[in-house]
Amino acid sequence: MIYKVYYQSRFDRNPKRENTQTFYIEAESKPAALAAAQANTEFNIEDVEELSDAALVYEQANPDFKLTTFA
Repeated sequence: MIYKVYYQSRFDRNPKRENTQTFYIEAESKPAALAAAQANTEFNIEDVEELSDAALVYEQANPDFKLTTFA
């Protein structure tokens, strides 16, 4: 499954919706996606959302869509 991860780039400030950024990750479950995001980034993870097939098609239409992989 593909998950959309919402995050703030800094821990030292209160989260603001205007500063929320996203990346996409492939994982077997929502907890696995959250664990991978937390283990491989320094971001303040706000939420992880599983994308439905229709939502994935919509997100892939954005030219900036990129699936993040961790080595």
